[in-house]
Amino acid sequence: MAVTSVLLATDSDDVFKSVDAAVASSELGVSRVTKGQQVVAAVDQLEPDLVILDMQIENMGGFAVSKALRQEQGFDRLADCKILLLLDRQADEFIAKKSGADSWFVKPLDPVRLQRSVVELLDS
Repeated sequence: MAVTSVLLATDSDDVFKSVDAAVASSELGVSRVTKGQQVVAAVDQLEPDLVILDMQIENMGGFAVSKALRQEQGFDRLADCKILLLLDRQADEFIAKKSGADSWFVKPLDPVRLQRSVVELLDS
């Protein structure tokens, strides 16, 4: 059985621990990068099924990373993947819609809801 891969981009150890605890399993592996600038190269190397982007990843935000991924995919330089943004507040949904993300989740992270969101995205 193939393992589904998730790439999490966050510089927060707490966010990493929460996401990893909520979604990692024998069928789903979670890799991590801590800088927004690392995401495109990591997606190219790992070809994850899902990329989860925190709002702030060092000095590059999740919105900018999402747009960069979609641009690279649009030029066929990266394989397609789903993108989930971890928003800091409900008001950020407006920009999330413009970023090219497939879905978003407003923090604080509820493990059950997050796991459900991940499963729904991967199944769609």
